[in-house]
Amino acid sequence: MANVLDVSTDDNLQYQFFPVSSGSVQFKVRTANDAHIALTMGPQESDPMYEIFIGGWGNTKSVIRRNRTKPDKVEIETPGIVNGGEFRGFWVRWDGGIVSAGREGEAIPFISWSDPEPFPVAFVGVCTGWGATGTWKIEVPPSAPSAAALYAPPPGYPGGAAPVGGAGVWVDASAGQLPPGAVVGGQDCNGEPIYVVRAQHEGALIPGKLVASHGCAYVPWGGVENGKSEYQVLVGGPSNWVPTSGSNVPPGAFPGGESEDGEPLYIGRVRHEGSITTGKVQQTHGVCYISFAGQELGFPEYEILMA
Repeated sequence: MANVLDVSTDDNLQYQFFPVSSGSVQFKVRTANDAHIALTMGPQESDPMYEIFIGGWGNTKSVIRRNRTKPDKVEIETPGIVNGGEFRGFWVRWDGGIVSAGREGEAIPFISWSDPEPFPVAFVGVCTGWGATGTWKIEVPPSAPSAAALYAPPPGYPGGAAPVGGAGVWVDASAGQLPPGAVVGGQDCNGEPIYVVRAQHEGALIPGKLVASHGCAYVPWGGVENGKSEYQVLVGGPSNWVPTSGSNVPPGAFPGGESEDGEPLYIGRVRHEGSITTGKVQQTHGVCYISFAGQELGFPEYEILMA
């Protein structure tokens, strides 16, 4: 179970920071307006920095801002989204360069922005202002994952230690379910997050994609998109994607499964028709395969997930 951090914020726009190890945070907040969340590399306001303002401008709008400068990256109407008399639940995610926020219990974000120059987030800050104080209940995941560790060091890996940044674990799930801390790998054409998953198919263990609203995962195999109601979700793992091409799998790439012949499969992603879609990298084929619109598509230029 996650620990809950109780935080009170004054009407002064001064952030209170705490460290995070996963790519998301869930919280409840009670405030009349202006629940501000900062995502930073250190425990202070310094660039680079993301800010999400929920219920700003008199509880009428929400925005995403980068490096404390206008114009805002995204602005949407959200009348009455927060409330000074009751707790409202939200989540914020920042994986793979995509910063998004949503309401508790909803998989699709109400605001989202893809940063072309992402940075690693290590701290989250919260504050209130513009006439509002806040009471927060922030879920902090336990430091040690309860699931079995995923990463088996390959032969010769120095010291046999898990890679820096958290090894990540694979957690069983089904029917669109998402465990807390699931790694976001991209986003669908409609802006809904795509999560990094894998599933068994035809004797292979294949990395693929999960769009929660579809109620199943998809893995590419045999030229088609294969729906899977049971799958494993990558939780609390790395979020460092590196551009590469062909059979150039860089040292330290994150192993995500294996083919029916026992060849290691890695986790890749490509931009396609307005989406950033995760799939499998098969080194001997020299491409990243994704499942998209019923098909298995191969791309020689892709990004690969590093450990």
